[in-house]
Amino acid sequence: MNTRHLVLFLSATALAAPAFAQEISAARILERTKIISSDEFEGRAPGTRGEERTVEYLVTELQKLGLAPGNPDGTYVQNVPLVGITTTPTLSFTRDGVSIPMENINDFVGPSARIAPDVSTVDSEVVFVGYGIVAPEFGWDDYKGLDVRGKTVVMLINDPPVTDANGQLDPAVFGGKAMTYYGRWTYKYEIAAAKGAAACLIVHETGPASYPFGVVVGSFSRENFEISALDLNAGKVGMAAWLTLDATRRLFASCGMEFDTAKLAAGRRDFQPITLGAKASFTAKNELRNVASRNVVALLPGSDPVLQNEYIVFTAHWDHLGIDPKLQGDQIYNGAADNAAGVAVMLELAQAYQALPADQRPKRSLVFLAVTAEEKGLLGSRYYASTDPLYPLERTLANINMDGANQFGPTSDFVVIGYGASTLDDLATEIAASQNREVIGDPRPEAGSFYRSDHFEFAKVGVPAFYGRSGRKFIGQPADFADRMVNDYIANRYHKPADEVQPDWTFEGATQDTALLFELGLRIANGDTWPTWRDGNEFKPKRDAMLAK
Repeated sequence: MNTRHLVLFLSATALAAPAFAQEISAARILERTKIISSDEFEGRAPGTRGEERTVEYLVTELQKLGLAPGNPDGTYVQNVPLVGITTTPTLSFTRDGVSIPMENINDFVGPSARIAPDVSTVDSEVVFVGYGIVAPEFGWDDYKGLDVRGKTVVMLINDPPVTDANGQLDPAVFGGKAMTYYGRWTYKYEIAAAKGAAACLIVHETGPASYPFGVVVGSFSRENFEISALDLNAGKVGMAAWLTLDATRRLFASCGMEFDTAKLAAGRRDFQPITLGAKASFTAKNELRNVASRNVVALLPGSDPVLQNEYIVFTAHWDHLGIDPKLQGDQIYNGAADNAAGVAVMLELAQAYQALPADQRPKRSLVFLAVTAEEKGLLGSRYYASTDPLYPLERTLANINMDGANQFGPTSDFVVIGYGASTLDDLATEIAASQNREVIGDPRPEAGSFYRSDHFEFAKVGVPAFYGRSGRKFIGQPADFADRMVNDYIANRYHKPADEVQPDWTFEGATQDTALLFELGLRIANGDTWPTWRDGNEFKPKRDAMLAK
């Protein structure tokens, strides 16, 4: 294998199309990653000069590649109306007249999603609701019918650790080791809001959350974004906060309780909500601004006059966390791995498809969608999938998402997040085998990665979604190489200014993965059958209902 470029010789049998040779360039992926993550792009926060420069660059690149405007209105952008919310929060508790103060950043991070300048609650009763989950299919209800309207609910991150007869995490309940959507912070705020809670406070623990509290601070303590809403998000909780573990222990101790004892009880079905006997008071002073953000979208029309009205959507989020002037030293969150690299891979795919001879172009149309505000709750992809799909979802065969890329070298395997969810995984397995590689599932299922990137918004509305990541078995490297790289990234660079292009990045491994995604897209575009969710998958009913109309 040429380590600078990977030349793909794809057979007519594999692709149901004439043979061709197509070059995918590690050098181009690296160069585009460097550009997009450079200081000139100022961390690519929505609603900033960094967005302007990023959108301008992406549109220019897509035009250079010869792709058509992806918005049917004749432009390369889809407007995404957002509201920027910068919250200055306060939070305190009282118990028997004794104050239990909480310090912003050090003890909690407390943004508000309500589109209002002032949000406050005084003397709200505090209730510990375990994991804050209502899951009828597992016979689980942490609320047990308790009315929490106007109350402040405290809950644990991730899923309950339900064990089987052998004392192992039971895969039949909350996915075993794998995090389900019930374990994600987004679900927990949603269910608390549905129950009418005034505030939802999630207890942060690094292991169950899969990242340190510093990531919470970097992600949520500055400007956050919401999709503009007519009801001004009045139905959301007034404060959607994270508490540090130390602050939580102090709160429980002040109420005469042991946090660890309460946490242990929360892992059982018979758990009953615990009223702490404390009252919470909080304020959220919100600085608001309307943000006309944008998704960037391009189209490669299908070559078949009938099938060109069916689509495969490739996604990668262009945004990151911008600039934090409060930081000492480097203040720019460059987001090289997250997700300049994924955008670079998407551009490489677009270039590879566009370079095909006319008689070998995919039969169905390919949509390349660089989305905004992924870091603030998958907002750009949510807007496309749930509010304004530019192409009919019932004629969208699949979403292929890119969030990150393999910087470090070739692997003998390839990771599929959510492996086994759809027939897309079967295609990926066949393609990987042709590369002398194997497909494996998520090596860190407890991190809940399937619910943490833009493909999830497509899955939620029923579109079969595929999210591949770098393999784990690096050729010529020790067995623990992948673990060391991932652990170092999460500890030292994830959602930090240090996420910059590193000297040892080659993207040689990304060429393998890009080749796999290239052929995956081509097989779907030329195939006789549509990808489908597996029976029993949580998203299959949505798809079935969509196609039945």
